[in-house]
Amino acid sequence: MPEGDTIYRTARAMQGVLAGKVVTGFETGLALLARVNDDAPVIGRVIDRVEARGKWCLVFFSGDLMLATHMLMSGSWHLYRTGERWRMGMSRMRVAISVEGWQAVAFNVPIAEFHTARTLGRDKRIAGLGIDVLSPEYSVEGGVGALARYGAEHPEAEVGVVLLNQRVMAGLGNMYKSEVAFAAGVNPFRAMRTLTPGEMERLAEFSARYMRANVVDGKGDGIVTYGGNRRTTRAMDREERLWVYRRQGQECRRCGATVMMRKQGEQARSTYWCAECQPWVGDVRVEGRSK
Repeated sequence: MPEGDTIYRTARAMQGVLAGKVVTGFETGLALLARVNDDAPVIGRVIDRVEARGKWCLVFFSGDLMLATHMLMSGSWHLYRTGERWRMGMSRMRVAISVEGWQAVAFNVPIAEFHTARTLGRDKRIAGLGIDVLSPEYSVEGGVGALARYGAEHPEAEVGVVLLNQRVMAGLGNMYKSEVAFAAGVNPFRAMRTLTPGEMERLAEFSARYMRANVVDGKGDGIVTYGGNRRTTRAMDREERLWVYRRQGQECRRCGATVMMRKQGEQARSTYWCAECQPWVGDVRVEGRSK
């Protein structure tokens, strides 16, 4: 499923072949986009840049126009050389942007909207994002600060739910939530008030370490959506690439205990953890804070 690393890699590849070029073709199957295009045509505009912000992919055109897309569970951007056969059917196409030599096509994208600088600044889903884990500005200290501030305001919030909250740290998805909590040795069902400063630091550090490790190579053409072979362990075997995610009932790679899974949060997302490596911490006090 698309997470922050997927969108980062996608935006980077699109930036490499689209930025600075004039739009020669624009197609969409979405009525709202078509209406804006009728009033303010995209063809003829220059693509200034393509950026990733958390799980959003933003395409900036000249003349104060920007296309924002969110993949949710099934969307993807593909890059094709001009005339190359699409790997998905026309019925799944939501947006197609053509420039000299290339075509970028969004398939099954559930959210695609045009914005101006003004409307983008008012959109709380984007303007309200927390610190982007893959942005150059991200630091462990910044991540700790974001977690600490949210924890102070929402002490009963569960760690796993907070890691998915894009207003805290943007980019982490369901896979990284479980893997980061495992690496940090933190039970994902603990309340934020139970975290020590050291645990917050480990959560912030592993969030960046794992996501950055999965976007190191920006080379290559063709379909740019990451295929799901993310790695958090150092194993080269694809069957051993993750610590706990989707390994319910199997042995923990670290201690041999059984990996567990439980639905978590209002969206009932699957959370995986090892009860031995990630022990429960209940109502105790640490450094003057209830935890």
